[in-house]
Formats: sequence, C-alpha cells, structure tokens
Amino acid sequence: MSVKSYSAAGEKVPPFKKQFFESGEVITRIGTGSLGGKALGLAFIKDTLASKINPSDYDNITVNIPTLAVIATDFFDRFMQINNLYDTNFEEMPDDRIAHAFQNAELPPELNGDLRRLIADVHTPLAIRSSSLLEDAIYEPFAGVYGTKMIPNNQPGTDARFSKLVEAIKFVYSSVFFREARDYIRATRQSIESEKMAVIIQEVVGLRHWERYYPDISGVARSYNFYPTSHARPEDGVVDLALGLGKTIVDGGTVWSYSPAYPKSVPPYNSIGDLMKLTQTKFWAINMGKPPKYDPTKETEYMIQGGLKDAELDGTLDLAASTYVPERDRISPGTGPRGPRIINFAPILTVNQIPLNNLIKDLLKACEDAVGAAVETEFALTIDNKQKDRPIRLGFLQVRPMVVSDAEVKVTDDELNSENALVASENVLGNGVVDDITDIVYVRPDAFNPGNTQQIAADIEKLNRNLVNSGTPYVLIGFGRWGSSDPWLGINVNWAQISGSRVIVESTLPNMNVELSQGSHFFHNITSFQIPYFSVRFDGKYKIRWDRLEKQKAEAETEYVRHVKLERPLNVKVDGRSGRGVIL
Repeated sequence: MSVKSYSAAGEKVPPFKKQFFESGEVITRIGTGSLGGKALGLAFIKDTLASKINPSDYDNITVNIPTLAVIATDFFDRFMQINNLYDTNFEEMPDDRIAHAFQNAELPPELNGDLRRLIADVHTPLAIRSSSLLEDAIYEPFAGVYGTKMIPNNQPGTDARFSKLVEAIKFVYSSVFFREARDYIRATRQSIESEKMAVIIQEVVGLRHWERYYPDISGVARSYNFYPTSHARPEDGVVDLALGLGKTIVDGGTVWSYSPAYPKSVPPYNSIGDLMKLTQTKFWAINMGKPPKYDPTKETEYMIQGGLKDAELDGTLDLAASTYVPERDRISPGTGPRGPRIINFAPILTVNQIPLNNLIKDLLKACEDAVGAAVETEFALTIDNKQKDRPIRLGFLQVRPMVVSDAEVKVTDDELNSENALVASENVLGNGVVDDITDIVYVRPDAFNPGNTQQIAADIEKLNRNLVNSGTPYVLIGFGRWGSSDPWLGINVNWAQISGSRVIVESTLPNMNVELSQGSHFFHNITSFQIPYFSVRFDGKYKIRWDRLEKQKAEAETEYVRHVKLERPLNVKVDGRSGRGVIL
C-alpha cells in the first residue's frame, strides 16, 4: 500500500453535519486538517470490508466499522494557540499537572457547536480515541501511546453529556505531552513540535447488562505469528480473544491465544490445573451505574471490572467459557455443567457455534491484500441473547501494518549451545544483528517476587533514565510479560521506563509460568522498533546464565535490579525465519 493511497482515503470522508447515527455515513470529519493515522486506516479499509466480506458466507453476523466522527488536527492547533499551550514547558511537569492544565483550557468556540449537535441525539457510550498526525507515517509504532477515554454518555441532560465529551477530548489532547508519549516520540526520532492530534469520537461496540456495558468478545488478530507452536507456521497468524472490552488484551492481561489455522489446538499448558490458574477471571466494562469520583484526568474514570460470576449473570459466558467437571477430570465446552469456568471460547472455536474463526481469517486476508503487508487488526463482537433474531455484530476497530524483517541471519546449533551463550532461545522476536551493547540491566532471580513488581518497575525506570541521559543502550532481562497490567503476569512498565533498551529478554519462573507476550500495544510497539525480544522458559531447552551475570561487577544495584557493564560488546543474533536467537 502506498502512503498516497492511504492518505487519499481521508479526502473522501464527508464533513459532519447535524446527525451522528442517522446521517448514513460511517465516518465523518469535523475540521479541515489531517484525520491522523488511526482514522485514515479505518477510512482506507472501509470499502475493502464492504467489497471483500460476503454477508451470505456468515449467516447472522454483520461486519462493520462502528460509527465515528473525527476532529481533525487543525482544531488541535487552534486549541493549543488560543490557550497559549505551545508556550508552556511541559518537560518537567508530571502527567497529572499537564492533564489539569488542558482541562482548564477552552476548546475553540466553532468546535463546540458541532460537538453539541453531535451529542444532543446520542445517548449510548462513546470511545474518545487518539488519531495522531505521526500515525500518518503508517509504519511508526504509536499503538497505545496516547490516551483513550470511554464515557457512558447516559446523563439525561445534553449539557451534562456535552461536558463529559469535552473533558474526554481534552484528556486525549493532553496525552500528547505525557512523559511516555514524549519519550516515544524521541525514540522514533521525531519531535514533539511536529505532532498534531486528531480525535476520534466513536460508538462503543457492546450491550448494556445492568450497570455494565461491554462486548461479549474483544480480539486482536495478526496475520503473522512471531511465536508459532505445534503445527502452526508464522504466516498462519495468531488471535488473542478476551471477554469484555479490549483493554484486557492491549494492556497485556490474561487472554486466550490460538492460531486461526488450528483453532481447536490448546496452548501448551502443563495441566488442567495450570489452565484453570491462568484463565481470564476479570473483564473490563463501562460503568453505567452510579457516577464515580470526579477525575477527568484519569483514563479509566468511567471503567469498571467485573468477575466471571458477573458475566454469567449477564449471559455473556455462553460462547466464551468451558467448565471443568471434577468428577470426570475433564473440560466440557459451554456453561451447562456445574463447576469452575475457563475462558477458552471453545463453544466458538471447537464446537463452531458461530463461524467467527473463518470470518477472522477472511478479514486478515482482505486487510493484508489491501495494505500490502502483514497486519494487526482489532475488533469487538456482541451477541444479543435477549433478542435471538438480532444479528451478531462484529465491529472492526483498527488495522495497522506489522514490521516483519526479511534479512537473512543464521543462528547455528553450535551458537545456541555455546559456552559463550549468555541467553539462547528458539522463541525470539525480531531479525538481525546487534553488536555494540556492553550494558545489561537485569532483575535478580534470587530477589524476585511478583508482589514487588511495582517497585521493580520503579528501580528499572531510575536506571533507564541514567543510561538514556548518557546515551548508553542496554539489554534488559526480567520475568513474566514485560508491560503486563497484571503484576502476577509480569512487570508493569511502560515505554518511558525502558526506553533505552535495545534488546529485551523475558523469562518464566515456576511461580510465573505464563504464556509468552503477544497482542498488547506494548508488544506491538516493541516489534515496530525492531527490538530483539527473547522469551526463555525456566523449563525449556536453553537457560539464562545467571551465574555469569552475578560474577560481573555492578555499576548500580538495588534490592531487586542490577546494572552491569561488560569489557567487550555482546553479539546478539536473531533469525526471524526460525525464531532462534542468541546473545553471545
């Protein structure tokens, strides 16, 4: 796909007039500037979905892009200018002060008129999403960097709904200047001055269940799988599914991962006990009940989490869960038997009650053909059990290209088994050679405890800041999924806290034996930066040579983290074709 054809899609988007849902247009614009990368991606793929996905192939499933209006980047410029925000030094300000400064500013009067007209007739939840100008460069890794705010939009008065919409837009604007975003922009060798923000106002795919509003299933599907297992090949792709809103997936939470070529294959768990212990137990929803404590600077202000009992009460487990039957020591698809629930989507993937997997494969193929590269897509699915004649809806939320290098690097068996191998793995993301790193920051295995991941992240952030300031790249080694929002799955760091790392290693432990990272926004950005990413299982064929690291003199050290400097540079080699890599 050419950037020209991608950008041309934005020129066809009609202006917003007076109506949101009733206008007959899926995508409209407010303003004359750029629509940003996220909105342009949806505008580009809209016609492809209509022409390539045949409704008759998927009985009772409709596929569409949820209705959206885009506030173009010219209004961001106008907002910044009339409030003198371009003259403010945000570099030393914490994120909360930046967010408050934006909340105290005023939107351009000409924008307020369109927003008030939009919100007057809309009473369902809305997602206020970023769509930045730098995302126009479609291979830039900006997934999940900026803010998104979900609002229930269920206040009876137009003034109240308008006020919450304005607060959410200002929050997204302010996220351009948050610390993580600034560090990300530097990492892409762009400047904060060149960034402009468009904002998407989009209906949320979902249904209301009492005080919760959420989709039955959220998913991220990739046409290329960096960690294929069993019979799957990299080009077979990978899908992550979760109950509820997609925040669980993009934040690196517990999800169900599978290859669309082998939907019935179970991930490599050691036992049913492990499967039960590592299943999704909470889901995200929009709070439709009692208003929360007022905090317009908090991204999750109107979001709540529910448990599996809540989902069962809502009737959303029917196609998502299986049941462990103790007396038979087996897992039965569905929620018919009594027993513990496991979120594995077996009624869909094994019993094929709805042809979701075939639809996902067709969507990936259509997007890959249109984009001309491997792609990552996001979607949400709703199933109305109360109205059986109402079709199942798949809302298509995003498409972005993936970076898959084709340079040839050979990693031999001798290198993997070499005495000089500090780290070796057959599950490595990336491709290429790095031979100029002498520094290693690692989490000490003897001191690691999942309950201390917040302090570990803070220690790494401090070491990272010093290394970045001195221009020193480093290898980062730790446990569980880097960037996971769940401390029992990994270390919850954002890019700002590890922005100097050039190679990343994740390792499992007996008490943190989680599935490998894949699907989160954090993970997508790592791949786009082409940072080699090693995964090493504690019970696998190859081990990390912790004894070698412990013998090195520490440049800096905390209770949980050490920084060591080697006399000679490491030699990092990754073969993206085989997924093999070694740090010598």
